[in-house]
Amino acid sequence: MYASPIRFVLVDTSHPGNIGAVARAMKNMGLSDLALVNPREFPHPEASARAAGAEDLLSGARVCATLEEAIADCGLVLATTARTREQHFRVLEAREAAVRIVAEARAGSGAVAVVFGTERFGLSNEHLLKAQALLRIPANPEYESLNIAMAAQLIAYEIRMAGRQGRRARDPETPRRTAGNR
Repeated sequence: MYASPIRFVLVDTSHPGNIGAVARAMKNMGLSDLALVNPREFPHPEASARAAGAEDLLSGARVCATLEEAIADCGLVLATTARTREQHFRVLEAREAAVRIVAEARAGSGAVAVVFGTERFGLSNEHLLKAQALLRIPANPEYESLNIAMAAQLIAYEIRMAGRQGRRARDPETPRRTAGNR
């Protein structure tokens, strides 16, 4: 589908179930490149249970010691955040970011990474500085905290939808009209 992979990178994930839930979210949306930076527990039965059919993504996940290792081959790195930052980062909302992710992946200039931080604290400023831009999900400003798997699902969905833009009306994912579904 893309000339370069779209990779989800989970940094310092503390709950193995979240790794499985992210793998499931990715597979639902046609993504398969998962990198784990210093996960607390992996592999783990809870990750497999929450993957619910996406165990192949878990078995293919690359475990890395550092974020630098996970993104070494990436031409574009976007870091997720729910917090506003004092530094001057370029910030893209999820839908806009998805369009850029798809364009870069189609161009084939290296893998594209979406980086997710710890469940409790997100990404450090040091991690954010390794990205070309930040990716935010426009949520309720009074409570913007999403579970990592929820955030991954929303971003994966936006990537899927951006990837479908401009396709012919009858691609393999679009059912043909028949007498029964007109």
